[in-house]
Amino acid sequence: MNITAQIKQPINKEMELFEKKFYESMTSKVALLNRITYYIVNRKGKQMRPMFVFLTAKMISNGIVNERTYRGASVIELIHTATLVHDDVVDDSNRRRGFFSINALWKNKIAVLVGDFLLSKGLLLSIDNGDFDLLRIISVAVREMSEGELLQIEKARRLDIDEEIYYEIIRQKTATLIAACCALGAKSVSEDEILVEKMRKFGELIGMAFQIKDDLFDYTDEAIGKPTGIDIKEQKMTLPLIYALNNCSSKEKSWCINSIKNHNKDKKRVKEVIQFVKDKNGLTYAESKMVQFQQEALELLKDFQYSEYKDSLILMVNYVIERKK
Repeated sequence: MNITAQIKQPINKEMELFEKKFYESMTSKVALLNRITYYIVNRKGKQMRPMFVFLTAKMISNGIVNERTYRGASVIELIHTATLVHDDVVDDSNRRRGFFSINALWKNKIAVLVGDFLLSKGLLLSIDNGDFDLLRIISVAVREMSEGELLQIEKARRLDIDEEIYYEIIRQKTATLIAACCALGAKSVSEDEILVEKMRKFGELIGMAFQIKDDLFDYTDEAIGKPTGIDIKEQKMTLPLIYALNNCSSKEKSWCINSIKNHNKDKKRVKEVIQFVKDKNGLTYAESKMVQFQQEALELLKDFQYSEYKDSLILMVNYVIERKK
């Protein structure tokens, strides 16, 4: 059994029912939209976000979930899918998970509208059922994701990101959605705000570790998910690079920044930058920070009694930093 199937095992029943409910939540009277949403549903990823919702809810409620948990999982997946569709337009990307992206098949205009449709469907699912507490959690996540993307774009122009700003960008861009998943799972079955906040923090820490792992893939050949050096070509400041730039001579720093700004299409130069980051222990440092976030996340689970759901969450935390893509 692969690791994803192992994590999913205690919530297999919930995930099957969730998939039906999720597909229903996307239906429309417009045939074109239904065709596109059918295409999206049939090319789904690992569905880590709904898994976080169900595992969190079941861990803190001794295995019980309710309709609110299903709605929370559907909303988060609708919003996540909307952001992916919009991201592909922003990045002018023609592939998503090995398949053609929506904008590649149906062009940008339709892709943007589909993203808007999915976003509104998610918000209405909460409003129509009076889940205003869940809606608040999701709306904060959407706002922060947009702010994180814009902060990254603003900073990338000047390549002046320090470590603190980097953490703020990845907290907003990536960690905030996983934090929302865990908070939603908790909130759907409990009114205990301290518990909800604890699980939100847990999700945030995993999200931070997840993004650092993604950044490390840019410097290793083992990554199947994306080609090496893509972040450098896109002038993205990631943790290994930030550390290397903070721990080198001013001459080396000028060379590196000049390489990223003016020679990011030169394969040989990109390889030299990757080697420079490795030589300055950028990867070792980023790995140590990733493990630190992972350990902090695991620490937050210690107070919960043993259950198969807790086991799966621990597996998920470890999978985040051990994955190969």
